[in-house]
Amino acid sequence: MELTGEIAAIRDGRGDPARLVGEFRRSVLLVPLADGPDGGLMSAVSGGIRWVYAFTDEEALARFASARGQADREWEFLSVLGARLVDAVVPMADGPAGVAVNVADEAGSMFFPPVAGIVPDASAVDLAAGEVA
Repeated sequence: MELTGEIAAIRDGRGDPARLVGEFRRSVLLVPLADGPDGGLMSAVSGGIRWVYAFTDEEALARFASARGQADREWEFLSVLGARLVDAVVPMADGPAGVAVNVADEAGSMFFPPVAGIVPDASAVDLAAGEVA
């Protein structure tokens, strides 16, 4: 099953969290580039966590652009494996970070928070310093 199917299964209460995380790690996601002088990947901070935006396809990214009132501009993005986002990008963030997938899809979004089993142990907020899951 692809990532959107695994998200739907979890949201319906019939999914397997381990299968969801595995599919997320194997999926190629579209990550928009941030505008402005700092550049980088587009993200937002909420609840003290930096959430990197990622999308399962161009249609999901287009819905995000439309929700922001920016559907008429060109969106630059990178294609990145979910595993690369959590294993390489999250540890580089200043503070806790996770990945928000398809955030403009009310019934199809999913957050992958900075916890053990999703991000590297050193970046997991649910582990004490030096603790290993």
